[in-house]
Amino acid sequence: MPTDDATTYYRKGFGLKAEVQETLTGDYAGSLVDLLRARDYTLAAGGVTVRLAREFGFCYGVERAVEYAYQTRAKFPERRVFLAGEIIHNPHVNAKLREMGIHFLQPNQAGGFDYTMVQPEDVVILPAFGVTIHDFETLRGIGCIMVDTTCGSVLNVWKRVESYARDGFTSLIHGKHYHEETRATASQVSKYAGAHYLVVRDMAEARLVCDYIEGTWSRDDFLAKFADRASPGFDPARDLQRIGVANQTTMLARESLAIGEEVGQAMARAHGEAHRATHFRTFDTICSATQDRQDAVNALLEEPLDVMLVVGGYNSSNTISLAALCAEQVPATFHVEDAEAIDPETGTVRYRPIGPHGGEAERAGWLPVAGDVRVGITAGASTPNNKIGEAVARIFRTRGIDPSLFS
Repeated sequence: MPTDDATTYYRKGFGLKAEVQETLTGDYAGSLVDLLRARDYTLAAGGVTVRLAREFGFCYGVERAVEYAYQTRAKFPERRVFLAGEIIHNPHVNAKLREMGIHFLQPNQAGGFDYTMVQPEDVVILPAFGVTIHDFETLRGIGCIMVDTTCGSVLNVWKRVESYARDGFTSLIHGKHYHEETRATASQVSKYAGAHYLVVRDMAEARLVCDYIEGTWSRDDFLAKFADRASPGFDPARDLQRIGVANQTTMLARESLAIGEEVGQAMARAHGEAHRATHFRTFDTICSATQDRQDAVNALLEEPLDVMLVVGGYNSSNTISLAALCAEQVPATFHVEDAEAIDPETGTVRYRPIGPHGGEAERAGWLPVAGDVRVGITAGASTPNNKIGEAVARIFRTRGIDPSLFS
């Protein structure tokens, strides 16, 4: 969503990378993670072996977004700087930005932002997830400076959805309808009159769409189920004739691909292969970093593991996807928001149980107190290395092992 005014819209930083690099390194680097890399992603002592997945933590898009936020604060030290939501879904990173005096605009229940406090002389950072077209146009109307950190992988999905809308296809988006990225992606259809979108959370919801396409589910039931995740005025009889599949970039890749195939097959069964060929499109728009981290976890899970630890924000979609993958193979899988969730003194861990129920639980004795134990660890794309390293240190401390022996 470019603007012609290069004095108020920035997507490439301010040339201050060298100036902020030392601060970034101090805030997020992790020496234990560096050591794990140097030792074939393995540390072992006192019967405890920790194996780190070979792809983990900060991806390029996250690094870029965080760096640009730091550059923005350095570029405009005297101005008010706002952030539309969270820069990424990691509590440690967002806390650092608050410490720098960046003001967070909180979304309302519908996911929208109130920009009435923003003045033309202020600066607003757009997060890595992007913002909706409505948000962008509102900020452009205010005339404030916008620093756009939207991830390139997200922009690629936007282009795909825009092409669907342009060609008269409804965008069927595999994602979480309340997530910032999915809301921003869905808004792209508004560029074209009469264009529509529909968001499905998982295969179960995708199969309901297939049921309607094949005539085994009623219109009223469909509209009741998807009322909060379809575009205004959505009519399934009209808007499920031509479908283009896309996805939130951080979803489980294999499920996104399977949803595309399932919907395509339903269209073929209902209308014939010729109809499918001309009325259905699907592309894998999972970002490469998400795919790399999922592939690395699958490779790690081929080894015998007693416990799996996944570090990342509870609202981080890509972290949730990693935890779901791990739980399929390792029942003792724990998704922790931060290293502080592991308490070596009490031997407990606070974690988010796998599944849609949410909430937080606590488990005592999550790490066996004696005998050999193999612990796998990975982290979502918004988790900095220092928090991964702290989690590793706390694993060893839980068994009374001083992690300084590795230095």
